[in-house]
Amino acid sequence: MLVVALASQKGGSGKTTLAGHIAVEADRRGAGPVAIVDTDPQGSLADWWNERKAETPTYLHTSLIRLSSDVDRMREIGTKLLVIDTPPAITSTISEVIGLADLVVIPTRPSPHDLRAVGKTVEIVEELDKPMIFVINAASPWARITNQAVIALSQHGTLAPAIIHQRSDFASSMIDGRTVMEIPRKSPSTEEIGRLWSYLENRLIRRERPTLLPLSPSQAHV
Repeated sequence: MLVVALASQKGGSGKTTLAGHIAVEADRRGAGPVAIVDTDPQGSLADWWNERKAETPTYLHTSLIRLSSDVDRMREIGTKLLVIDTPPAITSTISEVIGLADLVVIPTRPSPHDLRAVGKTVEIVEELDKPMIFVINAASPWARITNQAVIALSQHGTLAPAIIHQRSDFASSMIDGRTVMEIPRKSPSTEEIGRLWSYLENRLIRRERPTLLPLSPSQAHV
């Protein structure tokens, strides 16, 4: 089983939305069984899952005390991917989750405040010697600040090539437990999430050999 943790000190970075979308896209692309965990006391990811009609991904009810043992249990029952959302603050919970992660995804909006806030999260990830990926989230198309964010984040670590842009369909789909991939209207958001998962999947596959996630036809020929 592989564990992906979404972490960011800055509130409003879009961790919860990305966690739900990554989990659903991974499940849709055959990387399951997929499960999600919400360690944020606000419980937004849990609320989203409770509204969800689809049976997958599954939800792991746990606590910080039981988290490590419950992660082991999920591995034993055959879960292939576990996606964990974390609180928007530097707490012991974040350190615990990052310590269990195979990959840490750090979403950040392209704004000066968000870019300044990534430092403390990066420090924890580096202290625990975990691989991390920055994801630019809620970007405005053609905005100059987005290009500036790309340059700034690239100087501090690996940046996912898929940029997630600000669109209302992310919020509207999450209201009733869905994702942009599951609404009737086609949206560029669907393609962006698809590209993001493809990138994360390749990073996970390179980290874990032999392959624990099924290869897509295109990856099978690489």
